[in-house]
Amino acid sequence: MNETIARRLTGLAGIAAAAALIAEVPLYFIYSGPPPDANVLARLLIGIVALAFLIVFVTAFRELVKRVNPAYEWVGTMAFATGLVYATITLVSSGLEAGAVIAADHAIDPTITVSGTYILYGSIGRMMLALFLAALGYGISRTTLLPRWTARSAYVLAGVNLAFVPSLFFGNDPAHFYAANGWGTTALMGAILSYWMLALGISTYRSATRRAPAGCRIPRT
Repeated sequence: MNETIARRLTGLAGIAAAAALIAEVPLYFIYSGPPPDANVLARLLIGIVALAFLIVFVTAFRELVKRVNPAYEWVGTMAFATGLVYATITLVSSGLEAGAVIAADHAIDPTITVSGTYILYGSIGRMMLALFLAALGYGISRTTLLPRWTARSAYVLAGVNLAFVPSLFFGNDPAHFYAANGWGTTALMGAILSYWMLALGISTYRSATRRAPAGCRIPRT
């Protein structure tokens, strides 16, 4: 895989993951009580698709860092590993929620009923995502493979995710901003990540067409 293909694949995977996440988040706010099974399963399916594209994204990003500057391949590997762990954790929580909804003989809200999942996609997910974003930002800043804003915003998002790690001490009411499964800890952070990923994906894809000649670095803008 050459650098141009790596940039395009990384960008397209980021855009696809972001589009799925953007479609998923509003489905959590349609119903005030326990949502119907169709709503829960639909949003979980969209989330599964988003995570599949995220896995492609982190894999292609590792290859891109290796192509741009082999000395920082370890950073790409760290971003790949933490991104993969984040995706795996979230997929496990999605599977547990889907199983509970399918097995129940009445409508349930899996974000409350399935107690273990909101620690997985809450505090644990926030920690893994913070590590992923920090590695991503460092890799971008050291290799200058993308504009400066992408690295700086990745650092900011990493810090915000870290701030939500202690939310496991604040109950399990989704209506509370800072609860273990609160709308700030989960939905808001998911929405911010999705739009940031969309911008990052577009920037990465566009960089393939304005890539500097061999031996030159892409100017920071």
